[in-house]
Order: sequence, then C-alpha cells, then structure tokens
Amino acid sequence: MDSNIPMKSDHAPPATAGVPADSPFHPDNRLGYRRWRTAKLAAAPRRIQELVVPVRDPLSLSATELQRLRACCCRANMAIFETRTPSADKARLAALGAQLGLQRLDANLCADEDGISALSVRFEGLHADYIPYTDRPLSWHTDGYYNAPDRQIRAWILYCVEPAAEGGANALLDPEMAYLLMRDEDPEYVRAMMAPDAMSVPPNIVDGRVIRPASTGPVFSVDPTGTLHMRYSARQRNILWKEDSMTEKARHWLARLLSGATAPIFRYCLGPGQGVVSNNVLHRRDGFRDDPGAGSARLLLRARYYERIAGTETVPQLPGRRYAETCFI
Repeated sequence: MDSNIPMKSDHAPPATAGVPADSPFHPDNRLGYRRWRTAKLAAAPRRIQELVVPVRDPLSLSATELQRLRACCCRANMAIFETRTPSADKARLAALGAQLGLQRLDANLCADEDGISALSVRFEGLHADYIPYTDRPLSWHTDGYYNAPDRQIRAWILYCVEPAAEGGANALLDPEMAYLLMRDEDPEYVRAMMAPDAMSVPPNIVDGRVIRPASTGPVFSVDPTGTLHMRYSARQRNILWKEDSMTEKARHWLARLLSGATAPIFRYCLGPGQGVVSNNVLHRRDGFRDDPGAGSARLLLRARYYERIAGTETVPQLPGRRYAETCFI
C-alpha cells in the first residue's frame, strides 16, 4: 500500500494542518471565530445577482470594475463577470486574470500549451477519459483537489464562449460558508477535516506510467495569507478518507449539506460572454446537451491559478456591510 494512503486512527484528536492558534479558523479560537462569523454573515450575498459585474473590456478593467470584482470575491469568494461579446481568445482571459493578481497557471494534464483549457465534449484521445470533457454531470468539488500541497489551486476563471443547447448550469458554494455551517454543527467535524491525512487521492496511472502521484492532505486548511482554503471532492471512486469515526461523520454531514436545501448554494448557467472568477469555490455542473446541427456546441475556457485573487486575502474581523455596499451594481 502507498505510504501516503491514510491508515486507521482511533485515538488522539487530529492535528489541524498547521493552522495558527490565533486564526479565526482554528477550532479552539472561539472568540476569533465569532467575530469572523458575524462579519461573514453580515456581508454574505442573498442572491447571485448581487455578484454580477459588467466588464467593458477584459483587457483593460476600469478601476470601478476591478473594485467591484474584488469586493464580490471578498463577500463570497466569487464574482460573475459579463463581457459585451463572447470571444475564444485566451489572451483576453489571461489578461483579466493578470489584472486580478493571477499569474501562475496550473499546467494540468489536459490543459493546452498555454495552460488554459478549452472545455468541450471530446469523443477520443486523452481528454475523453475525463468528465469535464464530456456532457455528463460533474459532482461537487474544488479544482485541483488531487494536486500536491505546493500546487494547490487558489483561484480559477471559467468563461463561456458558447453555451450548450440545453443544461450545463453550475451550482456554486463559498467554502467559507461550508466551513461556517460545519463549525456551527460541530467544531469537531472541522477539526477532523483539518487533519493532514483527512483525504487522499490515489495516483493516476496510465499504461503503467504514473502521470500524477498520490496526494494526501486536509480538506480545510489556512494558507500563508491567513485565509481559508478547501480541498474536496464528492466522488465515490478514487477518494480515500481517513478511517476514523469523526472523519466519517464530518464527510457524511458535508455530503448531506451539498445535496440538501439549507446551504446558500447559488445556481447559474453562464451565457455567451459571461464568466466566473473565484477563489476556488465549491462547484458542480449539470449534464447538458449539445446540438451541432443547430450550431450549438458548448465551449468554455478555464484557467486555474496557484494564487488567490489579489486584494481578497484579508480576513474580515469586524461586523459591517462594507463589502456589500461596494458590490451592488
């Protein structure tokens, strides 16, 4: 068995993956958490429309457009941007990312040479083996959950050039809200999900060659900027969970949250020229149907980054509506 695969543990509570004791996300910091929770709930959007930002030119964001995108991401770790006309020019997407402080692209297995993926239905070749390149539903996940700790995806941009003839809507959930709801339910669930061996992904082996090694790490962690990071997949296959009772309870609770009606989940089907920029929020995708005969074939561009969106690193500590006030448009 791979040494990175978690073994059964029945004894001491898990470590919290290097989370600083003064972080509001540390399970033992009750006062800090209450302050953060108050600020988070005060700023939280109630409708996805609150997060929509028109963008005149992705190559040159205005100061107001940049402020609004960042403000929305401070509130909910995501924003919906609308361009005037759809374009398959990847340089426009890269330029948009650069203005948000996103520079280091994740050159994943199926990405194009420029590091940006063109997501469409593929019927043959390497891409056809991966669900994002099919019309099948995608289950809840954060991007790059299988990446090594030093290659975690902190942000991504998804841009619609051409929607499907039918279906293909996304569901989106701010990981900070998932953390908040889980901690309110039971702080020990959070502690279990912060264990450094909470979730493992076996190696990806093709034709006897390891093209991606096994990856083990926490679900919730705190990055060097002090912000919360989430690594998760709801897949039943190829995900190995730490074998202890608290981890099992926590992951089943999270699965129920994502499949239920109580979480603040936003649904949105991107139209031509629309996109999502996010600090790697939880998301899923409905299945869809293309209609090539009518000239309708879904095409989205996706860029994944190792940085968070610049200007969204500060964890709010005080209650208020400052994020909300700057994001309404």
